[in-house]
Amino acid sequence: MAAAAALAFIIAGLPAQVATPAGAPKKDEPAVSAPHAILVEAESGSVLFERGADDLVFPASLAKLMTAEVVFNEVKQGRVKLTDEFWTSENAWRRGGAPSGGSTMFAVLHSRIPVEDLLRAVIIQSANDACIILAEGIAGNEAAFAEMMTKRARALGLTRSVFTNSNGLPDPQTKVTARELALLARHIIRTYPEFYQIYGEREFTWNKIRQQNRNPLLAMNIGADGLKTGYTKEAGYNLVGSAVQNGIRLIAVVTGLPSAKERAEEGRKLLEWGFRNFEARLLFAEGQTVGEAKLFGGARGTVALTSPDVVRIMVPKSGNEKLVARIVYTGPVPAPVRKGQPIGTLKIWRDGNLALEVPLQAADDVARGSMSQRAFDAAAEFVVGLFRAGAQRL
Repeated sequence: MAAAAALAFIIAGLPAQVATPAGAPKKDEPAVSAPHAILVEAESGSVLFERGADDLVFPASLAKLMTAEVVFNEVKQGRVKLTDEFWTSENAWRRGGAPSGGSTMFAVLHSRIPVEDLLRAVIIQSANDACIILAEGIAGNEAAFAEMMTKRARALGLTRSVFTNSNGLPDPQTKVTARELALLARHIIRTYPEFYQIYGEREFTWNKIRQQNRNPLLAMNIGADGLKTGYTKEAGYNLVGSAVQNGIRLIAVVTGLPSAKERAEEGRKLLEWGFRNFEARLLFAEGQTVGEAKLFGGARGTVALTSPDVVRIMVPKSGNEKLVARIVYTGPVPAPVRKGQPIGTLKIWRDGNLALEVPLQAADDVARGSMSQRAFDAAAEFVVGLFRAGAQRL
C-alpha cells in the first residue's frame, strides 16, 4: 500500500529550531492584539506571521472580495462585459440601497447600471446594493450567486470558506478564515492587475454622491494600494490590506477588532513590522533540483524533483529564525513518469510554523523498468508493507 513519504533536510545548513515552550511569548513578534491575523508576502506566499489564522470568523464586507473575484472571472471568461448593464430590482434597492441604512451606492430603483460602475461601487464604496445588482444580473438571484461564490472559492483552494450572500451581511453560515482571505487577496492581486488598481482609487461618485474609499491604509503613506474593510456587530472590525515597499508586496489580514481606529492601527503595524524585519531569500532557481522521489517499477529507482518557478522565501533580517524543509509525496511513485508530472510538495517551516508550500514536479522522463526490476521493486515493497503492518500492531 502506498504511504506518505517525507524527506527532511535543512535549508542553508541551518539547524532545526528548538520548540518554544507552551505559553512562552515568541521573540520578535509584532505588537498586534488582533485575535485573528496573518501576514503574507505576495510573490512567494511566504507566511511571516499568523495568529488564529485558521479559525472560522464572520467576514462582514470582506466577503465582497469573493463577490468581486467572481465578477472578475466572469469578465475574464467573456461571459460578462464591463459595458453590460444590470437592472436595479426592488430587492436590491430595499435590502442594499438607500432604504437599508447600510453602505450603498444609492442606485436608483429600476435604473440600469454598467458592470464597470457596479464594480467600483463594490470596491470603493462597499455598496451592498451594487453587490445584489451584480448577483441578480449574473446568476438570476442572490442565493444562486452565493453558490457560485463558494464553488469558485473551492476552485481557488479556499477549502473552508462559505458564502451565503453577496455582501457579507450577517448570516450564521457565512464564514471565512484569515488565511483564506489572504489567499484570495493574493490571487486577485496576481491574476487581475487591471482590476486590482481600482482598490487603490480614493473616491467614487455615483448619483451625484461622492464617497471616499473606506480603506484607512491608503492615506498612511506606507505604500498601501488595497484592499477592503468590513464591519458588523457579529464580526467586529476587519481589514485585508496590501502594500508595496522596495519592490516587496505584503498582504495583511486582521479581524475581530473592537474599533475602526484599532483596525487601522493593527493593519499598519503588521505591515510595517513585516517590511522592517524581513527580506527575500532565493532557495532554488527555476528548474534546480530540490530533491528526489522514490519510484516503483522504473528504469531508475528515483526521479529528481524541481519547482516550475523560482522558490523564494521571506526570512528575518536578524537571522534568528531557522528554516526546516520537507518534500512530501505519496510513494513510491509508479513508473513511467513524464517530465513535468506533479509529484509532491516542498513544505518549509519557520520556527515551527508552516511558512511556504511549493508544488514539485518530475525533472525528466523515467520509463518503466524491466520485468526483473519491477519484480524486485514489488518484493521490496511487500517487505516494507509487512514491516509497517507489524509496527502498527506494536
